[in-house]
Amino acid sequence: METTTLTMTRLVFRTTPSTARRKRAYSTWQTNTANLTSMFGKYVDKTSVSSWNTVIADLARSGDFMEALSAFSSMRKLSLHPNRSTFPCAIKACAALSDLRAGVQIHQQAFAFGFGHDLFVSAALVDMYSKCGFPDLARYLFDEIPSRNVVSWTSMIAGYIRNDRAQEAVCLFKELLAEDSGSAESEYEAFVDSMLVGCVLSACSRVGWRSATEGVHGLVVKRGFEGCVGVGNTLMDAYAKCGEMGVARKVFDGMHESDVCSWNSIISQYAQNGLSAEAFCVFADMVKSGNVKYNEVTLSAVLLACANSGALQLGKCIHDQVIKMDMEDSVVVGTSIVDMYCKCGRVEMARKAFDRMNMKNVKSWTAMVAGYGMHGRAKEAMEVFYEMIRSGDKPNYITFVSVLAACSHAGLLKEGRHWFNRMKSEFNVEPGIEHYSCMVDLLGRAGYLNEAYRLILEMKVKPDFIIWGSLLGACRIHKNVELGEISAKKLFQLDPSSCGYYVLLSNIYADAGRWDEVERMRILMKSRGLLKTPGYSIVELKGRVHVFLVGDKEHPQHEKIYEYLDKLNVKLQALGYMPNLTSVLHDVDEEEKGMVLRVHSEKLAVCFGIMNSVPGSVIHIIKNLRICGDCHIAIKFISKAVNREIVVRDSKRFHHFKDGMCSCGDYW
Repeated sequence: METTTLTMTRLVFRTTPSTARRKRAYSTWQTNTANLTSMFGKYVDKTSVSSWNTVIADLARSGDFMEALSAFSSMRKLSLHPNRSTFPCAIKACAALSDLRAGVQIHQQAFAFGFGHDLFVSAALVDMYSKCGFPDLARYLFDEIPSRNVVSWTSMIAGYIRNDRAQEAVCLFKELLAEDSGSAESEYEAFVDSMLVGCVLSACSRVGWRSATEGVHGLVVKRGFEGCVGVGNTLMDAYAKCGEMGVARKVFDGMHESDVCSWNSIISQYAQNGLSAEAFCVFADMVKSGNVKYNEVTLSAVLLACANSGALQLGKCIHDQVIKMDMEDSVVVGTSIVDMYCKCGRVEMARKAFDRMNMKNVKSWTAMVAGYGMHGRAKEAMEVFYEMIRSGDKPNYITFVSVLAACSHAGLLKEGRHWFNRMKSEFNVEPGIEHYSCMVDLLGRAGYLNEAYRLILEMKVKPDFIIWGSLLGACRIHKNVELGEISAKKLFQLDPSSCGYYVLLSNIYADAGRWDEVERMRILMKSRGLLKTPGYSIVELKGRVHVFLVGDKEHPQHEKIYEYLDKLNVKLQALGYMPNLTSVLHDVDEEEKGMVLRVHSEKLAVCFGIMNSVPGSVIHIIKNLRICGDCHIAIKFISKAVNREIVVRDSKRFHHFKDGMCSCGDYW
């Protein structure tokens, strides 16, 4: 083992690149050594190892890690022999600086002085190698520790998590439980502490294993860690990441004490899971409680909930609060404001907020690019992207997804091809499944179906249901039955529980007049118990959210809405509107098709918005599905008939209707 350890550490030492940062650090270390020796000599006994240990430990605890290493070097220059108390703090300094070269040198010295197997030195080395990006070497040293304690196990589990190997962290904890199963009850209770449990729960939240989370939860209850705020916060997060928001809320409600992290965690998880109303309620409870003061993380989470639900008025209120609390300089909050305004249909306000940001990071630029893209303003999106490159901020994986999506929404085929081909060579971003999905969508919408199909076959990653769904959607637009059938067959295998693909293929058959195939799809859906996702539309007025379903008769104003819709239809027909009957692709008579189209949820929501808002104000509608062709045509005519701007956010993008035109240019 001794020979192997030396070989491994020497190999790491030789193969680690000497960066400019490390060179400067070593230069500083060498320059300060003489000064440190002189300075410490005034206050401590230079010949006392314990005195040097105290100096090294105090410097490390205060965050002066370079000085701690300099003190260690000064001590060694005096030919003093370090003891088992010297090495952990020196190794901790190397870990904090991610200084692998210094860490390997100190490891070799610890080995030479006979402390290679010391429990505390070994735990520090495990932590150091993990933080320097060598978890396998850390695990090798961990396995060689003869008698491991809770610090050793925690260091190794945390090291796996830090290196994105959460699954191995969970498995290692299972090894701990198996190894300790024969221990006495009192020894077992002393072994597993709250910090170790917190690390394991953090790993559970990353892998999303419900069974593992429940198992650790049982241990938390059994060992009495429920009162630990840190454990409760991590447990709540782990359940939320497993999709168990109900259980996460029970954990939150059952916490005896909660801090700002507790509140932020539950609000963020609600917002990220699309449960905006619940996020708003928890935030209101937080404000009412008065026990904990909300911070920028809280406001960012609430802004995300506003963005997801389209709650513009509440988003404006939060923005006002950000200004009052002087948080506009926060990159996190500023980016959240930009994202909120974009997703609430106010891209101009988003741009104003973006321009006011003194500091921007890659997420800020990406949010603005994505915002312009989803509104169909690809030219502005590309201008922001080019400005980002000129600023020196390097675009990342998500940035290129936003760029390609913007090109797809506007049909910018040349630009899309250009950046898809250069993202790897110029910015070292490997194309992923999302980038391929955008390109298939871009090519498909532009009518290059065969090229899109070839791209799928040539992909370096396995195509998923989103890729094939994009091609199927393009086949629906361009009425390509052959490729539509190929795409649908793949989708039935990849995502058999979704009825949307059956409906799309049925629509393609209906376009081709193949009604027997339409009926076959209908029977197939029924036999498999698949139901079409009901469409609904939401409109927010005066702080209240109103939801409409197709043919809705539940809304208190439904009689007035239908009466107004009848009058409006007369005006639309006078302007030249004719129902797009292909939007109802069933083998029924034309009159019945027209009646179905007439009561779509988008039209009901628009009528309600016109009736109950100030003349001239903008009407905002949110649709959970893609807007249908007839509603798109009808709302263009409505915007002209009533002289109002109507903004519709569907599942794909934004449509701004004004003066009988749509911002998408009918390219959607």
